[in-house]
This record gives sequence, C-alpha cells and structure tokens, in this order.
Amino acid sequence: MSAQLREMATELADVLWREHTVYRDRAGGVVIRGEHVQRWISLAPSGGRDEILLRAGRILDGGTTAPARSEAVASLTAGTSELAAICRRLLAEAAADAAPSAPRASGGPARPERSRRTRRSGRSGRSGGQGRHTSFASWVVILCVIGMVALYAYSVARVYP
Repeated sequence: MSAQLREMATELADVLWREHTVYRDRAGGVVIRGEHVQRWISLAPSGGRDEILLRAGRILDGGTTAPARSEAVASLTAGTSELAAICRRLLAEAAADAAPSAPRASGGPARPERSRRTRRSGRSGRSGGQGRHTSFASWVVILCVIGMVALYAYSVARVYP
C-alpha cells in the first residue's frame, strides 16, 4: 500500500504543482509539500479498504507544517484527475481558512472587538484623573526599613557616646 501511495502522490504532485517535495511521514503516509504556495497535502491509508485519507494544510513561516485545515476520504481506485480535483478543493478550503476575514459593512478593516473597560495608565504617574496609591504592604516595608536604620543609629550612638 505504501508503494502505491508514493506512486500516486508523485503523479498527483506533478499535476498540482511544478515545484514540490514528496516524502514519507512517520505514520506511514505520504506528504506533498509545495513550498512556493505554502501548502501541504497528505495521503494516508484510511480505515476502509482501498480508501485514502487526504488532508491539506498550510506551511508556516519557519517551514513547519500547521495542523490540517481540511480533510476528505477518497477511493484509491479514483484517477489522478479526480484526486487532483479533491486536493484542489481541500487546498481552497485551507486557503479560505487562512485568509483574513472580510471587511465590515462600514468599510473599515475587520478587527476583534475590544472590551468596554478602559485601559489603566500603568506606571505613567497621576495622569488619567485617579492617582496611584501606595499599598499597605509597601508601607510595612518602608516602616521596617526606617526601623532598621533607626536601630542601627541607636546602636552606633550607644557604642560611641
């Protein structure tokens, strides 16, 4: 089965892309990588007899493969042109999933909704109307430091009267 998958993947790769790499993956399937289109297709044996699982996904910037975005089961007896049509459909679905969403009706760019809460000014001081307050724990630390300095001054004053 694996030799048949490899042969079929090579034929399919020649039909789909002029630049491609065909290799075997760890699970026993065959992967076709199209680096120039940033997509991959995987052919793996399926649970049924004479069936293969076709999966398609993207190749990320670093060259790693993203998880499959779409998959389909096809007959192993199907011709190369039928499998190419299925692969093109899967690649189109993967491309559609990767594309940014369409602009909104108002004409502006689509972006995620922000929460209604206003942002705090962080460490920018007292801008924004409400000043920052020193917490109770900070006051305890400050008082302990002052106490230690006072204790040191007292002990030095006792030794050198």
